[in-house]
Amino acid sequence: MGSDIAEDDIDEQERRDSAFGRRSGERMVHRLVELGIALSSEKDHDRLMEMILLEAKSIYNADGGTLYLVTDDEKGLSFQIMRNDTLNIAMGGTTGRSIPFPPVPLFRDDEETGKPAKNLNNVASAVYHSGKASNIEDAYEDQSYDFSGTKKFDQTTGYRSQSFLTVPMINTEAEVIGVLQLINARDGGGSPTSFDSSSQPMIEALTSQAAVALENQILIHQQRNLWDSLIEMLASSIDDKSPYTGGHCQRVPIISKLLARAACDSDEGSFADFDLTEDEWYELHVAAWLHDCGKVTTPEYVVDKASKLETIYNRIHEIRTRFDVLRRDAEIHCLKRKLSGEDPAEADAEFEAACARLQEEYVFVAKANVGGEFMDDADIDRLKEIGAQTWVRHYDKLEGLSPPEAFRAKANPPPVPPATEPLLGDLPDHVVGKYNLGELYNLAIRRGTLTAEERDTINDHIVVTIKMLENLPFPKKMRRVPEYAGGHHEKMDGTGYPRGLRREDMSIPARIMAIGDIFEALTAADRPYKAAKTVSESLRIMGFMVKDQHIDQELFELFLRSGVWKEYADQYLEPFQIDEVDINDYLPKPAKEEAG
Repeated sequence: MGSDIAEDDIDEQERRDSAFGRRSGERMVHRLVELGIALSSEKDHDRLMEMILLEAKSIYNADGGTLYLVTDDEKGLSFQIMRNDTLNIAMGGTTGRSIPFPPVPLFRDDEETGKPAKNLNNVASAVYHSGKASNIEDAYEDQSYDFSGTKKFDQTTGYRSQSFLTVPMINTEAEVIGVLQLINARDGGGSPTSFDSSSQPMIEALTSQAAVALENQILIHQQRNLWDSLIEMLASSIDDKSPYTGGHCQRVPIISKLLARAACDSDEGSFADFDLTEDEWYELHVAAWLHDCGKVTTPEYVVDKASKLETIYNRIHEIRTRFDVLRRDAEIHCLKRKLSGEDPAEADAEFEAACARLQEEYVFVAKANVGGEFMDDADIDRLKEIGAQTWVRHYDKLEGLSPPEAFRAKANPPPVPPATEPLLGDLPDHVVGKYNLGELYNLAIRRGTLTAEERDTINDHIVVTIKMLENLPFPKKMRRVPEYAGGHHEKMDGTGYPRGLRREDMSIPARIMAIGDIFEALTAADRPYKAAKTVSESLRIMGFMVKDQHIDQELFELFLRSGVWKEYADQYLEPFQIDEVDINDYLPKPAKEEAG
């Protein structure tokens, strides 16, 4: 009877143990599922690695642990996270404390061959190469690996490193991307013990999940780095394309981000509820860097046109040569008169008068070419009068042409030499595509150096920008990039371009970028058509733009009050540009003061 009772007790205990084991296994599986979900949703790289290590420590109640990642050159295992409860060590990850140890080398020089060989002496590097876990009961008794460094560490700290469980982190491509190492499993009383091999599959399952999550995050990080490098390369290329706008695409993001930060920090007006998430900050970052990407299609000679006659070069040199020809013709005429017996004094006087007139006329044309002053109707009539003078061309204009020039010339062949041509001409061969390169046509530009079609080309860069960006398959979190980047030439009253948006049609980031673009352009010291403006001059102009409803008043006030203008000026402007500024001079006056 007693024997039967004992056997029944044993069977019952086994059933209980089995049920407990099943429940424990179910809890562990459930825990791994929850952890897998948490790992896949964690965006922060450091927190993700900490989560991996701390969960592994928890499963085994391990005293310490280290997480290594393979270095970019795949020659070492770099320390990412270190934890040790007994020694109160917490380094790497979110702690802000860097790990002072160099990467574990994955290769060493073979003493016999002198060639690199796998480093199998260190347990972490050996696990990397084998792709299999290693479970060591006592490092002091193990002969498979070199634990001299561990023993030296123990001597220094008084610690006793005993059991080691080292597991490879293998991604979906069957590549080892890191190694997880746990130290000193603890029993119920907290004493060091060996790592139970029955729980090892759980750790390996954890590291597999972790490797996939980590790989995804690394890939996302690498893709973002690649994307950032591409947009910065494009922006730098646009800046480098023109020696006069260098740095514009790089400086506008700086101003825009400073002003966006001030808007986020403000609790007044329309900024009270304004804030940007991490994804929205990145959206603004990309938009700011790409706000002028359409300029990649704008011809250099249009962007860089510093004089009216400039194309690839300044054609004033051709016109000066023609004036020299007229002067020489006048001199030859003078000499011929003398040879024919006419009064030398009278011939010389007329020659000197002709030279003085040509000199005065050339100076007038040359000054008109600079485009610094407004050309009125009288100036334009004078140009036409000067240009109507003729000179004789003795050489064929069809010789030495490029294939495109020759093709255009066939449609309107020039007169056969000797041919009489105007001093300043608007000739058929001056029309190239949509551009009119006619000399009189360009010299007669009333203000600045650009013709109407060239100004359209400059303005079209924003249309091209929007078209380029809207054709990119931005993810959902970045779909406002085209709107932010494409709105920096819009005006609050709807008179801007290309879409004629009004203030209420534009988001705060789009309006921010308009201010960033304008302030950078006004203060830029590298433009061919204007001298660098001081801060006070730039703010005064922007104040007028506020009154004309071209830029957002509320944002401009924030720009002034927050000191964004000063922070940028101190870092990026020349010392001579930074003058005395009283922001009250540019802030809107109270209604009573305006009336007074």
